Amino acid sequence: MQRTKVPLAFLLAQVGAHAAMRFGERLSHLKLTPPDAGILQMLSATGGLSQQELSARLGIHPSRVVAILDTLEEQRLVERRPNADDRRQYALHLTEKGQGRLSEIGRIAREHKESLCAALTPAEREQLGELLQKIATDQKLTPGVHPGYRRMKPGTREAKSLSQL
Repeated sequence: MQRTKVPLAFLLAQVGAHAAMRFGERLSHLKLTPPDAGILQMLSATGGLSQQELSARLGIHPSRVVAILDTLEEQRLVERRPNADDRRQYALHLTEKGQGRLSEIGRIAREHKESLCAALTPAEREQLGELLQKIATDQKLTPGVHPGYRRMKPGTREAKSLSQL
């Protein structure tokens, strides 16, 4: 039986959507979403950002960031501290609990990668990573920022459906 050749763009979209859905499922027991995890990761790498700086780095409207930060603050994973340079702004920092949760997310992400790439050899994984990075660079995607942030409904942690874009 001959297989029909599936277009590459479709395969990229199919695997990407599957990977995002499965990662969300893996995070759900932590009461976190992939955007939550991304913000925790960014704050860990760049602690002290203002909400405005964070929204600019993510490329989304500040009201979208506020909804996520409110939830992360309620869970005591993130705290807003007065900015020493500008008292009108707050600097965002991970709490000790947030650092611990980020470690759990890292473990989940490693398990997720292993599950997704189980059919590939180490050399194939390396090659796939290089090729995907080349595409991401060519498409001018912001490194480390999921394009799904731009699909989030203003003031919520929910994504718009593609038909709403």
